[in-house]
Amino acid sequence: MSPKSTTTSNNIKYASLVILTLQNAVLGLSMRHARTREGDMFLSSTAVLMSESVKLATCLVLVYLEEGKTIHRLFIALQNTIVRQPIDTLKICVPSFLYILQNNLLYVSASHLDAATYQVTYQLKILTTAVFAVLILRRKLLSTQWIALVFLLMGVAFVQLAQTDTSSVTAATKHQTMPANSNQNRLLGFSAALGACFLSGFAGIYFEKMLKGADISVWMRNVQLSLLSIPFGLLTCFVSDSRKIFDNGFFYGYDLFIWYLVVLQAGGGLLVAVVVKYADNILKGFATSLAIVISCIASIYLFDFNLSFQFSFGAALVIFSIFLYGYDPSANKKVLRVADDDEKV
Repeated sequence: MSPKSTTTSNNIKYASLVILTLQNAVLGLSMRHARTREGDMFLSSTAVLMSESVKLATCLVLVYLEEGKTIHRLFIALQNTIVRQPIDTLKICVPSFLYILQNNLLYVSASHLDAATYQVTYQLKILTTAVFAVLILRRKLLSTQWIALVFLLMGVAFVQLAQTDTSSVTAATKHQTMPANSNQNRLLGFSAALGACFLSGFAGIYFEKMLKGADISVWMRNVQLSLLSIPFGLLTCFVSDSRKIFDNGFFYGYDLFIWYLVVLQAGGGLLVAVVVKYADNILKGFATSLAIVISCIASIYLFDFNLSFQFSFGAALVIFSIFLYGYDPSANKKVLRVADDDEKV
């Protein structure tokens, strides 16, 4: 790989990570507002399905552009990739189903756990991703990277648990009150969050292996993923919310803000695809965790969140963990060795 292409790849990697961080921060704040505002509550299963539909439409347009803006070539590409490679298509069914199940589990968890417990528990996905990266991709993590994962979990825990202060809980409860007809079941919420963590880790690494192990564009892979996710999404809609859908309609509770949320969530899925193509899933996890910190800071101004010492300490741990994970001692040794060789010359 030429230095120019390496630089371009690195620029794409870090730019996508920054954008993913901001997207996750805005998505978290938007979802909080959508879940706590007055009015009819939209069905989460339909929102997950519509996000996949938006992703499919977007990726089809991107593949159309890749194929020279020709409908005929687009259909040929889809036929060659999806129809004529049935085994490969069946393999994509695995992450398609897992992602749909994961996204629905997240809504279950968010409905039964307070925001702090939900956020802290879901950060276990970073650890599960690292474990699956070692088991499936045979990736070797440095000891400093494992330590960084621990610091990250500790930091996010401190940040989120800081909300248990009396003043913070008062402000948070004001904006996070669930509908009166919702039954809180902490065991169900905790189990759903743990399940989502394992599904996220396995599906992310599985999809990363397929992206990097075949000569298929990231957008075509996402066409496969979303196309196969839609049947699973329809199934979950009518299994979990069939009565509500038949009584109130598929788009019950939707307005412009919910459509904005659907598009925003779909955009995050596409950004994740770019990240796993040019970076890896663990870095994606760090971007997501940093977004939580940004969301908390934004909440100071939007939701009257009270900044505490515990929050500040947790944020410092998160930032430190990011730098620690990116630190590679072997790279420094190579630099020193090159410098020594230059001096000898």
